[in-house]
Amino acid sequence: MKNNQLPRLTIVVPCYNEEPVLPNSAPILQTLLQHLIDNQQITTDSKLLFVDDGSQDQTWALITQLHHQDPLFTGLQFSRNYGQEAALMAGMQVANQYSDLIITIDADLQDDPTIIPAMIAQAQDGYDIVYGVRNDRSTDTWFKRTTAQSFYWLMGKLGVNLIPNHSDFRLLTHRVVTELMRCQESRPFIRGLIPQLGFPATKLFYKRQPRQAGVSKYPLRKMLRFALDGILSFSIAPIRAVLYVGLTICGGSLFVLLWILISHLYGTVVTGWSSIMASLWLLGGFQLVAISMIGEYIGRTFTEVKHRPRFIIQTDTYSPAFTSSLSDKISPSEDHHIY
Repeated sequence: MKNNQLPRLTIVVPCYNEEPVLPNSAPILQTLLQHLIDNQQITTDSKLLFVDDGSQDQTWALITQLHHQDPLFTGLQFSRNYGQEAALMAGMQVANQYSDLIITIDADLQDDPTIIPAMIAQAQDGYDIVYGVRNDRSTDTWFKRTTAQSFYWLMGKLGVNLIPNHSDFRLLTHRVVTELMRCQESRPFIRGLIPQLGFPATKLFYKRQPRQAGVSKYPLRKMLRFALDGILSFSIAPIRAVLYVGLTICGGSLFVLLWILISHLYGTVVTGWSSIMASLWLLGGFQLVAISMIGEYIGRTFTEVKHRPRFIIQTDTYSPAFTSSLSDKISPSEDHHIY
């Protein structure tokens, strides 16, 4: 975006059970945003938008308290837990109605917020997408580091364009978010969708900080589900792999059958019930895996064609800041927004 007008910025922060984190991270983001306003890098009505993804603790109460203390803080509250991808999409969709720039960042601030001014500068230079990228993974365990590298390698082999060591810390301009919202998947894989949109993009590198409070919201089970979402959302390679394995087994079986027939013609009795049973178990297991893989694709298609809402917003204290003429007397909107 190249113009002389100051951009209106919204920083979107997905939250799920972040009660231990917000008392530390909220003041840091508040100071940063106020500094950007004071330096005339963004408009005075730029906002912090916390998206409460159906938290079970006092996260929403803290967001509401922050909102009453300073109008820089705003929030969206989901009617239930929909997941981090839905929280990001909701925050961007609502904020894009009033914002020129949108930055997404996790509430724990392990991603370095001090590079946000540099992100804005890159946007002013004409970049529509600015990725925050970790310069190393030294803060991760060996297992997480290895699995992450394996995931990026696999996605690359499948032809999916991902930004290695990039999580959800990024800047997007208004027109990028507008195009992103046209992607109507019920379970969007945002890290894969954004590179597909095109637009001028650049990277800023930073050192990821250790977690100061709270616990990771991505245990092994969620990490595996996230990886599976990425693979199934962008590639049919697993189905093709099943086809190739099936053809290989069929070819091998034909050779074995031919060998048995030739042996029988020469009067040799082929024995080996153990090998036969092992083969049956192997084929049975492979068939179950193949059926499950195909079932995943069919299930996702079934979910998509129902067109159920991706999320429901129960409370919105962000939009009234722009739709009400009395912005200093904002009261939370209780209207349910279905998307």
